Amino acid sequence: MMFSTMTACTEGLAGLLKENERLNGVVDIKDVLSRFTTDVIGSVGFGIDCNSINDPDCDFIVYGRKVFDSHAIGRRIRQTVAVLLPMSLLKAINFKLTDASVEAFFLNVVRNTMRYREDNNINRRDFMQLMLQLKNRGTIGEDDKVLEGKDENRDGSWLTENQIAAQCFVFFFAGFETSATTMTFALYELAVNQDIQEKLRREITEVLGRHGHQITYEAIMEMTYLDKIVHETLRKHPPIADIPRICTKDYHIPGTNAVIKKGTRVDIPVQGIHRDPDYYPDPEKFDPERFSDENKSKRHQYAFLPFGEGPRVCIGARFALLQAKVGLTAIISKFRVILNKKTQTPLEYETQFFVTAPKGGLWLNVQEI
Repeated sequence: MMFSTMTACTEGLAGLLKENERLNGVVDIKDVLSRFTTDVIGSVGFGIDCNSINDPDCDFIVYGRKVFDSHAIGRRIRQTVAVLLPMSLLKAINFKLTDASVEAFFLNVVRNTMRYREDNNINRRDFMQLMLQLKNRGTIGEDDKVLEGKDENRDGSWLTENQIAAQCFVFFFAGFETSATTMTFALYELAVNQDIQEKLRREITEVLGRHGHQITYEAIMEMTYLDKIVHETLRKHPPIADIPRICTKDYHIPGTNAVIKKGTRVDIPVQGIHRDPDYYPDPEKFDPERFSDENKSKRHQYAFLPFGEGPRVCIGARFALLQAKVGLTAIISKFRVILNKKTQTPLEYETQFFVTAPKGGLWLNVQEI
């Protein structure tokens, strides 16, 4: 159900790109892909038809941009406070990085959706339904009969509305921005490297031909070169430049006298690791073959950290990867992406965003094949 909903959203994406080509062919692909991922996450995550492909100022887009807009003075102040103050103090003062209006929006969406479904006995196979299962019975079953499976012996819910809203927000974060920027940077690299783009198009055409020319889950799983391209994009342009973690016990750094004390905040430089020539020779080169099985086996397992690792790994990572692959398949199967005079080369990052994003958007020519 989730996958079919995701692929259904590609029809609007293709329609928008076709209309844009009819008008001028030049498009800010970052903006288009953010609207596509908003439609996907709204439908898959919340059961809501956002229609942001046709309405770039819908509520989900507006509040999604607020989450990531570091130009706003309030956001910049909160980010500075979050970096300077210790985690224990931030928790003590109930510090919140997210704007209050964004929090209120997501909480209201979650509350209204849950109550409507429970009042009208509606079951829908999506992320919200999984949250309802956890709320009502503390587990996820295969029958999806959430409303029939309540544990009447419990006093209250397994999950609160606020906890569910928090999980939905994380799901939105992964689906909205991470997938959009990954697809954006991938299309930039494919526009720069036309030989790689053509090789990918051949794989997509061949695989889809075996699946009735339909984008299916099984088809996406067969696209090994697409998988390499997405991973190489995440290597060169990771969504987050560094990942903060808290040291859980004293750690002596081998070969030194330095000890990282328990409770110390440690920032893991993902961007630096991903461009370390010891792990990735000629790191500025876009080379999908870095992620062949043979080459992956030669590297340290933590030399690739686009979503973090361990128990705190991003819970939306698999969804973000799948959404990016579906979007890229839909575009490359029908369109050719080409650089134009508005494309930044070399590419520059937006320094005010905490998520890696191209400065000033990313303008490409998109031509229907």
